[in-house]
Parts: sequence; structure tokens; C-alpha cells
Amino acid sequence: MKRYLDDLIAIDLERKMVLVTGPRQVGKTTLCRQLMARFTPSQYLNWDVAPDRAILQRQSWNPRSRLLAMDEIHKMPGWKNWLKGLVDGRLPEQALLVTGSARMETWRQSGDSLAGRYLPFRLHPISVREWCEQQGGSPASALDHLIQRGGFPEPCLAAKPADAERWRRQYFTDLIREDVVEFSRLHEINTMRLFVEMLRERVGSPLSLASIARDLAVSPITLKRYLDILQALYIVFTVQPWHRNIARAILQTPKVYFFDNGLVNGDEGIRFENAVACMLLKHVHFRQDAKGKAAGLHYIRTKDGAEVDFALSEDLRLTHLIECELADNTLHRALAGFAAKFPETEAIQLVRDLRQPEFRASVNITDAAQWLAALDA
Repeated sequence: MKRYLDDLIAIDLERKMVLVTGPRQVGKTTLCRQLMARFTPSQYLNWDVAPDRAILQRQSWNPRSRLLAMDEIHKMPGWKNWLKGLVDGRLPEQALLVTGSARMETWRQSGDSLAGRYLPFRLHPISVREWCEQQGGSPASALDHLIQRGGFPEPCLAAKPADAERWRRQYFTDLIREDVVEFSRLHEINTMRLFVEMLRERVGSPLSLASIARDLAVSPITLKRYLDILQALYIVFTVQPWHRNIARAILQTPKVYFFDNGLVNGDEGIRFENAVACMLLKHVHFRQDAKGKAAGLHYIRTKDGAEVDFALSEDLRLTHLIECELADNTLHRALAGFAAKFPETEAIQLVRDLRQPEFRASVNITDAAQWLAALDA
């Protein structure tokens, strides 16, 4: 399946090294191999494969390769300086594509030694727009499928639901056993697993680490570190409350969502909200990476408990207020209130099973699948 970033990355590879990050098994390696067909001859080297590792260490790849694709090189000792030297010394006609998991994304945000030498992209699971463009069908059927299967290519494209469930069980086990161990101490794994299980039941709610810490008999500081690890590994992401002062927003309570919709333990409404969160984050990251926009994903909640599920921003200005509903087209009171408070912002009430679109009190009550299909990615 062709991915939504293929054409953009192919263009950028003509100018600079491209760094693609994203969750495990989201399709980075497949994307690499599809791009290699556009750049012939090309070469793919994976640090986890012993013969490839030897070639990388000796730098003995084919110098005539128009594309050199390197996977998992963040496991190489001193890989940052090694890659900097490679970029500076590469042949002008040789394109460089580097893919990696969250460890590279964590480093990328730190602005280390490759500043100005690469263009970054974050690859996300399949969304309603991407499914409709590549697989056909209606947005409604695409949304139903993604809520049940999640957007990771293998379970999403699996022939049977049982195949998707088998993939998910192994995927979750491997993440905890292999990736999390690299970030934390071995004896913490059981606590980390319990923490993840508790997060699976708290999707979409303001997250109190202090409360969970009491249940697990650990400190909130320890859980904050666990949460940072889970975010770094693209297992979960947090949505911070909207505030023009970024520091104040970070100090307030976030909400947590899973990149894999199949990991959510909750009713149909919670699974729908998680799916919407994933697609909104994909939209925001696409606008950041492909268009250079200062876009953001947030939620809004007042001290008296009035809340809107999501808010989109650009250039520190709210652009959209978004509330998710399964079937109820009754005007959401908090959304209407915030729409009046922010008249320049588009207020959207997304209804999964909507009989008739309406526009009431400055709120656009619309079909969720159709609206999600019109996002940027």
C-alpha cells in the first residue's frame, strides 16, 4: 500500500537527507523499499542485520547508489557524529534516507549536530483520508474499520479480525519486552506493564499521575518518567490543554491517547474519540513537517468542568473547536459556549452516526467520517 508521505519524501530526497520517524511497524521499512524503486540503483541497510551492519561500519556500500536507505542506525555507538560526517561527505547525486523509532525522534527534538542537514517527517497510522485514497470505499466504512482494527498497516489490512488480534498481542508484548527495557531497568517492566494497562482504561480523561501512583505504590515522578518513555516509543501521546502560555499549558493536566486504537479499553465512544485524536495528531504533524506550519493539538477545560474534546491551533491562534459524539446531535452546551467565546474559531460537533447535518449557535454539527476524510493527511 502506497503511503501518504511517499511523494513528498521523494521530492525532498533530491535536496537533503530525510529522517523518517514513527511507531514500530507503522510502515517505515515498507516506505523505504517503495522509494527505492524510484531511485535506481539503490541500497537498503539495516543495523539489526549482521552483514548490513558490517557494511555500515566499513562504509563499503555501493558508491553509485542513487539512494542509500539506512534503518535502525541509532543503535550504532556514536551514530550522531557518524551520520553528520556521512552527510557532509556524501556524493552530490546520492540521496540519504534514514528511518528510526522513537529514540531518533527524541534526539531530533533536542536539535543536536545535524541541524540544517536534514528534513524530518513523522509517519502515522492509516487515517480515513489515506484509507479512502488508497483502498477506496466510503469515509463511513473506513472510519468503522479503523475504529475496530486501528491504523497500523498489518492489522488494518489483515484478512480476518483474528489475524489483527494476534498481531496486536505480539506487538504489545514486544514493545514492553524489547523497547521499554532499553529505556528503563528490567525490574520496572512489571510496573510499566500495569501502568500501561491502567492508561488503556483512562483514554480521553484528564490524567492524574498522583492517583495512579498511589494505586501502584510508586512516586508520581517515576510515573512521569514512564509516561515520557511511552511517548518516546510512540505507544501513547498526550494532549495538553489550550493556553497561549505554553509553560502554563504543560503544567496543567494532559489527556492520554494510544497510537494503536486497538489498545484502547473502553466503550465505543472512547474508541471513537481515540481514533479522532490519532487522525487530528496526524493532520497536525503533517502540517508541521510538510508545510512548515506552527500547528498544535489541544483540548479545552475550565475550572468548573466545561470541556471540549479537542482544539486545533496555528500560530498560537485557535482555529477549530471539536467535540466527538457517537449519535447524539443535540447541541453540546460547552462547545456552544466556547464557540461564543471564540467567534473567529470554527466549532465542529463530529457525530459518527448522523442523520442530518445542522448549523446551530455557531456550531457545525457534521458527519464525522466525511469531515475526517477532508483533513490534510
